Amino acid sequence: MPRFAVIGLGRFGQTLAKTLAKNGAEVVAIDTSLEMVDDVREAVTLSLRLDATDEKALAAQDVDKMDAIIVAIGQSFEAKAMAVATLKKMNVKRIVCRAESEMRARILKAIGADEVVYPEEESALRLAQRLIAPNIVDYVELADGHSLVQFEAPRAFQGKQIVELDLRRKYEVNLVAIKRRMTAKGPDGRVIYQEKIIDVPKPTDSIESKDILIVVGSDDNILKLPQD
Repeated sequence: MPRFAVIGLGRFGQTLAKTLAKNGAEVVAIDTSLEMVDDVREAVTLSLRLDATDEKALAAQDVDKMDAIIVAIGQSFEAKAMAVATLKKMNVKRIVCRAESEMRARILKAIGADEVVYPEEESALRLAQRLIAPNIVDYVELADGHSLVQFEAPRAFQGKQIVELDLRRKYEVNLVAIKRRMTAKGPDGRVIYQEKIIDVPKPTDSIESKDILIVVGSDDNILKLPQD
């Protein structure tokens, strides 16, 4: 089970924490506001009121053992930067932080953030999907909680025919296309790589190891697909 901590429980942080938990992750939600902590208490594994710059308090909750910590503090850049610096000092495996500008993003990365996201460009739902399903390489939100995603073919699918996978029945998603990396010889005889799109996959087509599968379905069902 993937484990995450979300620091900062404004709208973005709450949506992220609830979505991660809904999709099977263990989530520790952290904020200095008791009201915010109470708002997510029933939806996450653990919700805590504490200062994200308090290294001892964070260590007591084993945040350094999480798969990722998402710093979603929205109002105070100083508080956000101090939280990132504290987490970096604790050797947290992966620090993801929201930023409102490129300049602030550069500062946060210099302090120790491994990844910076811009809330106006990436929704909390999309970030949750990337964290839960790291093999997703591209994502397009459709209406009413449905998406079109491109994801790397998991090992469980490789070498199998599409008819064997039975994606529609097992996962309630539809495979609409396959991107396949092909090799060919260029004019000078050197090997070149080309991308082939199989836009109408046949039931007897087999999935290859480097294929990118393009599927459509509900966000919940997409997250149930194998991840490795």
